[in-house]
Amino acid sequence: MDELLSEKEQIEKMRAWWSEYGYYVIGGIVLGALILFSFNYYQTAQRDAQVAASALYDTLTLSVADGDLEAAEATAAELAAGHGDTSYAAQSKLAMARLYMDKNRDQDAVDALQGLLAMNGFDNLKHIGRVRLAKVLLYQDKADEVVTLLEGQGSSAFAARYADALGDAYVATGRFADARASYEAALRETTPTVDQGLVQLKLLDLPEEAAVTAAPAEDSEVEPDMNADDVSEESGE
Repeated sequence: MDELLSEKEQIEKMRAWWSEYGYYVIGGIVLGALILFSFNYYQTAQRDAQVAASALYDTLTLSVADGDLEAAEATAAELAAGHGDTSYAAQSKLAMARLYMDKNRDQDAVDALQGLLAMNGFDNLKHIGRVRLAKVLLYQDKADEVVTLLEGQGSSAFAARYADALGDAYVATGRFADARASYEAALRETTPTVDQGLVQLKLLDLPEEAAVTAAPAEDSEVEPDMNADDVSEESGE
């Protein structure tokens, strides 16, 4: 009898515990299942989105290769609208900038590259975009904007390319000493990413420091210029 009563007591205790905590157990199971389902759904959605973005980018590159600007713009717009936070959208801006330059639409190329620089993340792609933007701005005779764009930029992998483009901008603005320093910095890089022979030619082509430095004021006063009257008077004597 004692054993029977003990079993009944245990059953009653279990019933009491279940009546008090059973809903929490069921809720925990349901919540865990929902979390697992949501995670799997998210993973699947992310994978599908990546596949779709990749397919669009492939279509874009084919249009760029064919020089089909209208088709490329439509695909780039679709990619930006549906997958604007992906690396494919970032790469599409580089591709579109190239196509725009091929079509002599340099301002559209600038807009595409500036759009890349405004995105969050993708630092490596931004370094490429920044160098290409500098070249387009130099093509537009906007050397001052190149200086603003590149000064203070730090990247060991792109240091030589930045220094080379910055040197070109300094030459265009008449800052030959700064240009010399930039070209020399490009040549010092242990892992060259520029045509060092071309950079060396640019360096050799720079005017000498003395030739571009204005003469001191006192030197110009050693023999003051004579006006026309002085010359005529002296010739008369």
